[in-house]
Amino acid sequence: MFQLILRRLLQAIPTLWVIATATFVLMQLTPGGPFDTEKDIPEEVQALINAHYGLDLPMHEQYLRFLGQRLRGDFGPSYKYAGWDVDEIIAQSFPVSLELGCYALLVALAIGTPIGVFAALRHKRPSETALMGFAMLGICLPAFVLGPILIMVFSMQLGWFNPFGWNTASDRVLPSITLGLFYAAYIARLARSGMLDVMRLDYIRTARAKGLRERAVVLRHALRTALYPVVAYLGPAVAGLISGSFVVETIFFIPGLGSFFVNSAFNRDSTMVMGTVLFYAVLILFFNLLVDLIQMWMNPRTRHD
Repeated sequence: MFQLILRRLLQAIPTLWVIATATFVLMQLTPGGPFDTEKDIPEEVQALINAHYGLDLPMHEQYLRFLGQRLRGDFGPSYKYAGWDVDEIIAQSFPVSLELGCYALLVALAIGTPIGVFAALRHKRPSETALMGFAMLGICLPAFVLGPILIMVFSMQLGWFNPFGWNTASDRVLPSITLGLFYAAYIARLARSGMLDVMRLDYIRTARAKGLRERAVVLRHALRTALYPVVAYLGPAVAGLISGSFVVETIFFIPGLGSFFVNSAFNRDSTMVMGTVLFYAVLILFFNLLVDLIQMWMNPRTRHD
């Protein structure tokens, strides 16, 4: 386990360097500057602003300065949010995105896992087709379609939830469903295929031959192994739930990190964009490592791979 953690940390160094370099180059190639949309700025004032942020330096000096700041853990100041550093914005907004991602993960697991298991147990029956058809609906409906539909039905027509905001507990319901339903569909497909594979194994037939009830066979013997692909999927899924919530945050006006990322991209706030991308990259690497450790705990034989 220690070797796995050490190996992943060593692999993370070049990975993060490549991501940081690619993000820096892409932002430099993007036309326009962060202060181009400002009106009536005299040229001398514009020159002072560029000098303050180091935008007047040659490209290679800006790159070395960028890498040096990131190595020190300094994400730099935001160009558009005056008086705020990028790490301060991340520290303030990320808990909102994390909370939304956790609720969406619960929705995805609570819906996707039982659908996949029940669909496998009713293999080649009409109920399996119905359950997996519902799962496909989650894949086919993107968040920017599902979110407005939920707002129209449950907020505008029924009046059960607020259409926008992040103030009360009920404000978490519609965004969590919008974000989680897409991942629930994939979890259902993985749980179904995993359960179908496990139910054909010899030790399941042996358990049935011993006279165990079908519920005991499923819960005690099959479920843990069947959910192995689901656990493997959770690493990138959790990172996606947290980092990919910018569409949902924009639809429901949630003050999370995703909404800051989108606004920064439109505003050409390069320090905010580069800081957010690197932060999300670290999250993805961390959750993938966490999933590998959980898989090792679930299946000790993988420790020797």
